[in-house]
Amino acid sequence: MRDSGYTTPTPIQTQAIPHLLDGRDLLGCAKTGTGKTAAFALPMLQLLSAGGRRAAPNTVRSLILAPTRELAAQVGASFETYGRGLKLSVAVIFGGVSQSRQVAALHRGLDVLVATPGRLVDLMGQRHARLGAVEILVLDEADHMLDLGFIPDVKRILATLPKKRQTLFFSATMPPPIQKLADGMLHNPVKVFVTPPASTLEAIEERVHFVDRASKPTLLAELLSGPDVERALVFTRTKHGADKVARRLVQGGITAAAIHGNKAQNNRERTLESFRAGRLHVLVATDIAARGIDVDGITHVVNFELPNVPETYVHRIGRTGRAGARGIAISLCDREEREFLRDIERLIKHSVPVAGGGRERAPTPGAGPGAHAAREARLAGAATSEQGVVDRAPRQHERASRDFGGRKPQHGGARHAGARHGGGGRSHSGGGRSHGPAHARPHAPAHARSHAPAHPRPHAPAHARPHPKHREQRGFGTGV
Repeated sequence: MRDSGYTTPTPIQTQAIPHLLDGRDLLGCAKTGTGKTAAFALPMLQLLSAGGRRAAPNTVRSLILAPTRELAAQVGASFETYGRGLKLSVAVIFGGVSQSRQVAALHRGLDVLVATPGRLVDLMGQRHARLGAVEILVLDEADHMLDLGFIPDVKRILATLPKKRQTLFFSATMPPPIQKLADGMLHNPVKVFVTPPASTLEAIEERVHFVDRASKPTLLAELLSGPDVERALVFTRTKHGADKVARRLVQGGITAAAIHGNKAQNNRERTLESFRAGRLHVLVATDIAARGIDVDGITHVVNFELPNVPETYVHRIGRTGRAGARGIAISLCDREEREFLRDIERLIKHSVPVAGGGRERAPTPGAGPGAHAAREARLAGAATSEQGVVDRAPRQHERASRDFGGRKPQHGGARHAGARHGGGGRSHSGGGRSHGPAHARPHAPAHARSHAPAHPRPHAPAHARPHPKHREQRGFGTGV
């Protein structure tokens, strides 16, 4: 582990590893960046290597389910690194690439299989994947499985596994559908909660700029041109928006590229490698594509568009300020997004400071401690409703969204301003156009509202409006 840069275990590793070595089931509430992968990979490797046993042909001894290609690839790489010298067989299976090598690996037998649910269900249907010998199951980022509509596939996979097994269940949040899924999978589990969900990190400096929509690209370019911006992650709500923002930045002389579900897998891998290596200054991403990105040294996170689900804000800004370093989270908020900002502030229990020395707004109602009961009840009901939508989704929509399988290769990241990172191959994530806010309204000049107070506007009760996630996920892909 010292070769991998580990000297002291993280809290989740300290709390989880001893119980996992004892064979206990585990329920872990932890987000990416807490050392979660090592917390389950290290004890699994020790258990699987005990006695010198190896997987028989056409069998799988352990299975890790991950929601995205990027996360699956990272988990697989971790097993390869930590298990160097153990001679355990490891394979990663996901969509968007040829299945021939994946099928060959399954037929040889695997000690460790890391897979996305969509491709694994496909291979099970073709009778290439046999899971009756699985000893250890890991469900990673379960809440993201729910977001992507993969819970039906997860349930199909669970139905083929042996009842007697060790099960590890990880999720950054615990909405009712995820809690119900965990209850049905786990037997007398150890519970480990690290960095409570919906809390922001003290190492992150937050600020918000009030700006009209048309002025956002110019302000973004100015912010990212600052000398303190070493590596920045910019979030948009749609794939089309990510491409558009990246093109504008490149035209302004900033090395930038977009990553989302319409990009071919080899393009996404090249772009991520350029970002990790520092050849790419800015990565523009959608929430779903970015969920598996675990890159150290991100100095800035910029919300070009505020998320319409407040918990997503916490996930976004948590990608900076890691390992004791300071991080900066900047949000660009137009008039249409004021309601999103108020929901975020209620969740994180403080108002986000206004940038530029502008006049502070009145405190957000309900942003203080103890003001969350009504909102939590609303979220619980919305989450339950969402699960119903996911479970009733047509099968073709599940296939379309599966693993975000763009097909046509795109041009890789380039260092110079003249390079382009546009494109978007044929979408397998639901087809349709990427939609902006449902009701565009004329905007007032920037000088008239840059620091305007966030006055609540009339709106329908929460139960009468579509859940925000549904606007993003319509067709399982318009928000990727």
